[in-house]
Amino acid sequence: MHGGLADWISTIAAFCFAIAVIFIRLKASQKPTNARKILIPPLGMATGFLMFLAPQTHVSFLYAGAAFLVGVLLCYPLIATSRMHAVGTDVYLKRSPAFIVVLLVLLVLRTILHDYVQRFVTLPQTGALFFILAFGMLLPWRIAMFLEYRRIARRISEQERSSTVYE
Repeated sequence: MHGGLADWISTIAAFCFAIAVIFIRLKASQKPTNARKILIPPLGMATGFLMFLAPQTHVSFLYAGAAFLVGVLLCYPLIATSRMHAVGTDVYLKRSPAFIVVLLVLLVLRTILHDYVQRFVTLPQTGALFFILAFGMLLPWRIAMFLEYRRIARRISEQERSSTVYE
C-alpha cells in the first residue's frame, strides 16, 4: 500500500478522528471548565517534542519556525469561535456554531498542505512539521482561552466577595 490507496486511507482516518474530536469537544462544553482543563492539553502535547530525539525527524530551524508560524496564524479562527461565559459561579466554554466549520476547513487545509510539504521532505519530517504546526495552533488558542477564563473567574470571585459584604 504505497502512495494512492495509503493516502486515501490516512485521509479518511484523519476525517474520522476530526469528527470524533468535534463530538468530544461539543460534549465537553456542556460541563464547566477550569484552568487545568484548559492548560493540560498543550502541556501534554509538548511531550511530543521528544520525537526530535530520533534523527529522522530533524528539520531545519527555518522549516520548524515556518510551521509554528503557520500554526499561530491558523489559530485565530479557533480563538474567534471559542468564548467563555459564566453560569452562576461556574465558567463554561461556549462554542460558536462556526467552530465545527472552522475545524473542518482547517482539516481540509491541513490535508492539502500535507500533500504539498511531503514532496520536499521525508515522511517522518512531514509528521514532525505538522506536529509543530498543530502545537503552534494549540498553544496560543489555549493561552487565549486561559486568559479569558481567568478574567471571568476573577469577575465571579469579585462578585462573590461583594455580595458577602452586603449580607
